[in-house]
Amino acid sequence: MIARVWKRILTLAAVMGLIVGSIGRNVMEAQAEELEKRVYKVGYVQDRRPVSYMNESGELGGITRYILDRVSELSGVEFEYVALPTGAVTYDYLLSEGFDLVTSVEYNEENKRARGILISDPYLSSQKVIVAREGVEFSYNANLRVAVSTGSQTLKTVLGRIFPNFELVDYDSMEACLNAMKRGEADLLIQNQYVAEYWLYRPSYESMKVIPIMGLEDRLCFSAVVPLEHTDDSPEWRQKELLIERLDDAISRMTEDETAMYIIEGTMESQYRFTTGDMLYRYRYPAMALAAAFILIVVLFLLLLRARLRSMEDRADARAKGRFLSTISHEIRTPLNGLVGLNYLMAQNMDDREKIESYLKQSTATAKYLMSLVNDILDMSRLQEATMELESSQVNLRLLASTSASIVRGGMGEKGINFRIDVELPYPGVLGDQVRIQQILLNLLDNAKKFTPVGGNVDFTARQELKDNETVLTVFTVRDTGIGMSEEFQKHIFDTFTREMETVSKGNQGTGLGMAISHSLAKLMGGDLTVSSRKGEGSEFTFSFPAPLAIADAESTEWEKKAEQEAEEQTGFADKDQPLRVLVAEDNELNAEILMELLEDAGAAADLAVNGREAVEKFARSPVGTYRLILMDLLMPEMDGFMAAKTIRTMKRKDAAEVKIFACTANSYKEDRDKAIESGMDDFITKPIDIGALLERLEKLS
Repeated sequence: MIARVWKRILTLAAVMGLIVGSIGRNVMEAQAEELEKRVYKVGYVQDRRPVSYMNESGELGGITRYILDRVSELSGVEFEYVALPTGAVTYDYLLSEGFDLVTSVEYNEENKRARGILISDPYLSSQKVIVAREGVEFSYNANLRVAVSTGSQTLKTVLGRIFPNFELVDYDSMEACLNAMKRGEADLLIQNQYVAEYWLYRPSYESMKVIPIMGLEDRLCFSAVVPLEHTDDSPEWRQKELLIERLDDAISRMTEDETAMYIIEGTMESQYRFTTGDMLYRYRYPAMALAAAFILIVVLFLLLLRARLRSMEDRADARAKGRFLSTISHEIRTPLNGLVGLNYLMAQNMDDREKIESYLKQSTATAKYLMSLVNDILDMSRLQEATMELESSQVNLRLLASTSASIVRGGMGEKGINFRIDVELPYPGVLGDQVRIQQILLNLLDNAKKFTPVGGNVDFTARQELKDNETVLTVFTVRDTGIGMSEEFQKHIFDTFTREMETVSKGNQGTGLGMAISHSLAKLMGGDLTVSSRKGEGSEFTFSFPAPLAIADAESTEWEKKAEQEAEEQTGFADKDQPLRVLVAEDNELNAEILMELLEDAGAAADLAVNGREAVEKFARSPVGTYRLILMDLLMPEMDGFMAAKTIRTMKRKDAAEVKIFACTANSYKEDRDKAIESGMDDFITKPIDIGALLERLEKLS
């Protein structure tokens, strides 16, 4: 009897088990069907190339997209991809917008324990790396500012535990982080290896360095969002658990080879492509040179038009003007054609560094030649209008002659010319215009080199004669064995716009203004420039001028030694830890960028003011002694450079009188220079800037 009862109980239990199991299977099957019926809204980070990003079609792209497509195929779950806003994304935002899943979530213990989210197994693993700006030394115990753009609070917790002394600063995007590092606001950032490599391929960030972090792995997973009020056994919670389980199952079924293939495809698909802006940044110096050359050409034509109109009023020789215009047109078009050609060749050979460097040297030389054309025309115009005034300062003629000879010696040697120097200047210290004297000497020496064939001779001599106790007559002679000149041409060699056509046909560059300018300058000094020549045998130019003695002869030797010593000194910035700080006042964006980069490349620290008023305010707010130099443009909005310099000089602070202020302007006339000095400036730098001269001034200040 008991046995029969027990048997019935066991039979009933078995039947109940089958019923419960059937119900469980039915529930699971119903839940599985429910998973496959829905389209799940997935939020993705849109600026993490190549991990995830918004592509040109406005859709999710990158490694995460390849993996999600495969997970959908393996799990039968369908996804809808929606970009998350940049910067920090809050839990409340995800709930209010109805997101089911989020990609690129950090797989760590903090997220595992967090309430309201469920995380999957990692779908992508890589290294975390440190990206540091140039000059920053990484140390675990250093007090460094770290730029963060993930919006993840748990990541900050992890980083704070590993690097307790680091200060974490939030930015909206990876690009904002990198730009903050460039500006010096942050020292480094910590990021996924794939993401860091993509961004550092950009030319503007190529100077930054990557430092691997040993043992700090970057594992990314999917996160399901569940309202906090739902308990662990609620239907919604259970549905999200099933979703995560389905994702985990799909992730586990993906092989390492599959994941590696998705990484390669995602990386190649989102490989950074150089933009026009990147090209301009990488090759900004040749681009600036080309832009400057085109500006010079426009200026040249305007100046030529002005010179031509004035010449037509003053002279009746139309054929001379026609020859000049024909010559100057040739001299402009030839280098312009070269610049256009070089620009094309640079575009065709971007990856050939050796060729690019060669093209850069050629474009720089061409731009310098165009600049010399502008200077010649400006000088000739001022000489014709009698507006040019000579400087009167101490000049060491012996040093000036030596420097002039050194400048042309290399070119003489390259051409195989025997260059001989015989300089006897017992009274080297005189008062005069050093720049204009050297301009004449270099013009004579350069012409001798240009028109003397290979193997010829060029002699450079100097003699002096004491006229009285206060004045000395100096005579420079340049003699060559070149092609010489016809007697007819010698009569007109010092006329404006004159060149002998035979020299043009032989490919010698020049406007024909050099001799006219030199002759006029010599006359302006109270001296003379004469020529003696025979065709086919050579030419002899004699430049003579009287000048007051600068100092007594007994003191001349010591003064000369001091000048030579200063000319030979070459010093760098003395204190690398405390670089020279410069305030740049410049309203033109391109000129400002050039100046700032030149200063930074030279080791100086630079701050920018876009007008005179801002320059005054920045100087006034700075601690005493912050700035040792101000580069001041003269023509600026709100307050010009003259007024800004005067205002700074009148400030009641010690460095207001000590700070050096250099005018940095395209206005090159003497009246502009005099006005700048009167306003309190110390020196005058003309545009286009002679970079070498600027760097020399910086070295002296340092």
